[in-house]
Amino acid sequence: MTSLGSVDREADRGVDGGADGGRRLIRVAVPNKGALSESASGMLREAGYRQRTDTKELVLLDEANGVEFFYLRPRDIAVYVGEGTLDVGITGRDMLLDSRAPVTEVLPLGFGRSRFRFAAPAGSGLDVPSLQGLRIATSYAGLVGGYLAERGVTARLISLDGAVETAIRLGVADVVADVVETGTTLRQAGLELFGEPLLLSEAVLIRRRDAAVPGGLEGLERRLNGVLIARNYVMMDYDVADDVMDAACAITPGFEGPTVSPLAREGWQAVRALVPRREAQQVMDDLWGLGARAILVTDIAACRF
Repeated sequence: MTSLGSVDREADRGVDGGADGGRRLIRVAVPNKGALSESASGMLREAGYRQRTDTKELVLLDEANGVEFFYLRPRDIAVYVGEGTLDVGITGRDMLLDSRAPVTEVLPLGFGRSRFRFAAPAGSGLDVPSLQGLRIATSYAGLVGGYLAERGVTARLISLDGAVETAIRLGVADVVADVVETGTTLRQAGLELFGEPLLLSEAVLIRRRDAAVPGGLEGLERRLNGVLIARNYVMMDYDVADDVMDAACAITPGFEGPTVSPLAREGWQAVRALVPRREAQQVMDDLWGLGARAILVTDIAACRF
């Protein structure tokens, strides 16, 4: 098994970059397990990068794309990137903030979304100011501590490694703060949510703060952006009469304006534009009502903007 240190030394020597000459690999941390792991690897595959087929692999070299992937615990990724051991990484925004590492968010990735909330026994009537002096059980002491400090609240944080919902029943804490998806687990424990979410989290691409932008990051970011656009937009084509052209283009403005081409049929134009995937059916209805015809929707496999 290759260690992080030995591969780090190999990466420093660089690889043959072909027409670009020698170049240093960009080192990317990827979650090795948990809710973020499969989605992160899937997104990287869609972006054209190799990904491991064996979950026991800790390091994967994608020499063709100038990238080396390191599969690490999601909670450790911000630390490695913050120390400069690795160039960039994919982790949750909650774990990024909890780490207090000197890293910055480069790009939200649109998966792994969750909310971070306070919860207390039903009927407690607590709010954030009333947390002063109470015991709060959480697996994210850094995140919660920072949130309370910003609001001038001092509480005793009880750090637990998961299953915080039982802490109140066992007398360890007065309140819990945890990642919430549906809230079912907390309700089953007799707890209710209170206050606004501490954080809306999702998977993010991160890099070290106040450091030179690593070589290769621009290309990685561009590819991931392309995946996000391909997932969230579709290409729409339709034919429309000249007299309603402006109204049709207002419905489908696209990214930089729709593409308009004359049809062989006099007084008509062919229009092509990107539209949000979730709005595609309504947009087709609106265009049809305007008089547009031959409306087609096509998935996007890849793109660059």
